[in-house]
Amino acid sequence: MNLFAEVLAVVLLALVLAAAVVRPRGLPEAVVAVPAAVVLIAVGALPVEHAGEEVVRLAPVTGFLAAVLVLARLCADEGLFHACGVWLARAAAGRPKRLLGGVFGIASVVTAVLSLDATVVLLTPVVFATARRLGVPPKPHVHACAHLSNSASVLLPVSNLTNLLAFTASGLGFTRFAALMLAPWLVVIGVEYLVFRRFFAAELSGCGESAPEPVAVPWFALITVALTLAGFAVASALGLDPAWAAAAGAAVLAVRALVRRRTTAGALVRAASLPFLAFVLALGVVVRSVVDNGLADGLRRLVPGGSGLLALLGIAVVAAVLANLINNLPAVLVLLPLTVAAGPGAVLAVLLGVNIGPNLTYAGSLATLLWRRVVHDHDAEVNFREFTRLGLLTVPACLVLSVLALWASLQVIGPGQV
Repeated sequence: MNLFAEVLAVVLLALVLAAAVVRPRGLPEAVVAVPAAVVLIAVGALPVEHAGEEVVRLAPVTGFLAAVLVLARLCADEGLFHACGVWLARAAAGRPKRLLGGVFGIASVVTAVLSLDATVVLLTPVVFATARRLGVPPKPHVHACAHLSNSASVLLPVSNLTNLLAFTASGLGFTRFAALMLAPWLVVIGVEYLVFRRFFAAELSGCGESAPEPVAVPWFALITVALTLAGFAVASALGLDPAWAAAAGAAVLAVRALVRRRTTAGALVRAASLPFLAFVLALGVVVRSVVDNGLADGLRRLVPGGSGLLALLGIAVVAAVLANLINNLPAVLVLLPLTVAAGPGAVLAVLLGVNIGPNLTYAGSLATLLWRRVVHDHDAEVNFREFTRLGLLTVPACLVLSVLALWASLQVIGPGQV
């Protein structure tokens, strides 16, 4: 039974990930993931109790994700992302290099505060439109959105679904998590920017058209997002789940939008992406089955122990490789139980690996897969070889330097839980 369960779990995980990549006929990822989870439970490859534990563990994470997705959608409805596009265009003044710098700044902040999904789904189309309005090649700027949706998501517990899982496992408070990851975040953004300037030198030469007219600042949305971000820190200090702060911010914008008839209850439910939330829960169950049936034992021999610099680097590299093999969400679910005993530093090293590593291949993260669909919707194509070459230039350097920055932060700040 053990061999059968192990093989079945691995096969079903592969099918679930393949379906998430291909999305046959545009069907939601949950269409394959949920039945796969049910099958594993039905044949006894995963006890019902273990499946229940996994769902309970992931429930707060999915709740937060739903709230942030709604918050980001409502910010878009308030005109926040359109305003970002106008600000970018005015600041660039037709110069592609200045536009790239602006995209790096806005995409990094949007990813950190509103999560990588907002960067991919809401900001990338704005960047497309801005580049075309200015008459400059969109490729460097759109690729920046893809890379930063992954690598710039290391800053806050709320920036990425993987971060929330790591945050829960690390035992760190919100502010200390952010303090420890600030230096790696800045290092990664800096490395990415320097590589992009060199890699896309041809596309960044020349000059485009002048800036558009001014746009009204969506102050209500900006203030709500700022207060929501502050609420994350307050909730953490009070021992509350950050999902409550995200839900409060989303509720404020939702009430305003409903009163002004800018949205409907149905639109809010669609923004929460319930099928994707079901996919996350089902994927967690499938991965738990793979771990329980032998994968954990194999990885335990590969994952370095301890929290020294070399150990952190080894952990990050293993996490990056695993993310490209099985996707970053399953990778973090597999690796956290194997590293949590080594302390918060090891957990954060896993996070660097699973967030930076996916920039190497399309399948490394769901965000990259979603970004490819957004690009296709704008009648543009992504060159696989070009994407991979760019990843080879950024990922190794970002991994090594960000781990070094994390190690230095741990020496200065310490891994305490405050």
